[in-house]
Amino acid sequence: MTNVSRREFFEKSMFAAAALSLANTNRAFAADGDAPPTGDKLRVAVVGVKGRGGSHIQGFGDRADCEIAALVDVDETIINARADEIEKKTGKRPAVYTDMRKCFEDKSIHIVSVATPNHWHSLAAIWAIQAGKDVYVEKPVSHNVSEGRRVVEAARKYNRIVQTGTQSRSNPGMREAISFVHKGGIGEVKLARGLCYKPRGSIGPKGNYDVPASVDYDIWSGPAEIKPLSRKSLHYDWHWMWDYGNGDLGNQGIHQMDIARWGLGEMSLGESVTSYGGRFGYEDAGETANTQVSIHEFANGKRLVFEVRGLKTAPFQIEYKDGDTKKYTEAGVGVIFYGTEGHLVVPSYSGGVVLDKAGVPTGVKFEGGGDKNHYANFVNAVRSRKHEDLNADILDGHLSSALCHLGNVSYRLGAPTSVTELATRLGGDPEALETLDRFQQHLRDNSVDPATTKITAGPKLTLTPKEEFTGPRATEANKMLTREYRAPYVVPKTEDL
Repeated sequence: MTNVSRREFFEKSMFAAAALSLANTNRAFAADGDAPPTGDKLRVAVVGVKGRGGSHIQGFGDRADCEIAALVDVDETIINARADEIEKKTGKRPAVYTDMRKCFEDKSIHIVSVATPNHWHSLAAIWAIQAGKDVYVEKPVSHNVSEGRRVVEAARKYNRIVQTGTQSRSNPGMREAISFVHKGGIGEVKLARGLCYKPRGSIGPKGNYDVPASVDYDIWSGPAEIKPLSRKSLHYDWHWMWDYGNGDLGNQGIHQMDIARWGLGEMSLGESVTSYGGRFGYEDAGETANTQVSIHEFANGKRLVFEVRGLKTAPFQIEYKDGDTKKYTEAGVGVIFYGTEGHLVVPSYSGGVVLDKAGVPTGVKFEGGGDKNHYANFVNAVRSRKHEDLNADILDGHLSSALCHLGNVSYRLGAPTSVTELATRLGGDPEALETLDRFQQHLRDNSVDPATTKITAGPKLTLTPKEEFTGPRATEANKMLTREYRAPYVVPKTEDL
């Protein structure tokens, strides 16, 4: 064994021992699930402070009952800039850490708020839970189906409060809209259509780029294999790389997926999933689909269809006649619920409008939102110690995130297919064929000819209630419910939590 490999082995062993010691030391404390003393400020550690983490700093930092006590980030330039901002605003500088494990050793920290890249979400949440912290974790709560379920199990085992960052669930307008659907306001609802029409440009050519000197790339890579940086930007563009992100389906789309599942009243992963699409319009370092359709089927004939469009696109439109004039109700990033007595169009995070069966607005609408509602709901649940008080409990976060992952599993098992063959696979289903027609038109609008372009068409995969695949292709698909973790950044199995 060389000196280098001995050092690497020693460091990894020490990290693993430290992580195990941290979990074991705090197990009894975590299991108690005690509330912080009434009147005390809740001390918050924000993990990942560049993008969405800035919103977490503001969301908790602007509350009189919270303080930003610590920041964690692998980029020393970014973390120090954030700490400077907080110190200037409050007169008190938060502690700063590169390694979250060191931060979690601080027993004075009550809340850990996770805004890392996706591949870190579940492990960061589990480590924080085992250390006795309550957790606010960004969407998607997981990078794959299995690890999301582990976060749910950890939250329940240690009696911790874990909120998912799908803030629509706390917006008054959205809550009223979904309640309207659940009470039969548009009749029986069998179909929800999620929309992520959000143009994304090229991220630049694939290459071999330098990791910023200010970044600890080992910790940044975390559970994933350490690989050379193949894209120009380390930050954000990881969304389009399978090792770290889940494409726009698991980025923007998770919000709309969650609303769609919520409206349908489904608390499972359904009975089957199939997906098709591709990365069209340009060649770049990105790996995930920029144009994708996923079809989820549930019991009792319910269906959730999700459309991702990363190229230039017009909003989805419901057309109707107002006298001699054509009018439209539309949504670009949103959800449409189709009921036997009408439709609900949700074009935002904060509400929606009700249409009759002909697509004409009825005048009934719901509105009202703001991220403050979601942080307030979380803090209230931290005080009450009842996860049932959460508007977006980790179980909801897991289920909605997992639906995104399932679509990507089908897609990634797909093969290049002609649009004619794809239409045949979809059978005589009018709704599925209509969606495919619009998919093709979208490609044409962006100078991509579907008649000569191969589309990646995934298999229809069947699911069991145990969140596993069965039937054809199940062996391959089940492997993709988890990943190979890089020690010591390993999401524990159920028995090891």
